[in-house]
Amino acid sequence: MNTMLHTRRAASALLALGLAGCVVAPYPYPAPTNYDRAFAAAAGAVRDQGLNVAVEDAARGVVIGQAGSASVQAQLTRQPDGTVRVQFDAKAPQDPGLAERISRSYDRRMGR
Repeated sequence: MNTMLHTRRAASALLALGLAGCVVAPYPYPAPTNYDRAFAAAAGAVRDQGLNVAVEDAARGVVIGQAGSASVQAQLTRQPDGTVRVQFDAKAPQDPGLAERISRSYDRRMGR
């Protein structure tokens, strides 16, 4: 009985020593790129103004939103210096300020 107690204590001590050397660190997720942030902000800005996003293609840099007769296309282009050019084109005869509101939503989402 005494031997069994010593065995348990030794096993517990070894386990405690083994766990003491373990470090649990969160998996380092890469930060989103400028392009990823800009693309997400453009798609969100289109949604902010009540349009349904019909096309969301990050590889081509295109977001297309529609609501009734209004449509908006966001085109994102990577620049050689690492910046991202974003252009919004709106066709909304009943709402001439739509592109400007989407642009402001985009700026807010980008923290500007």
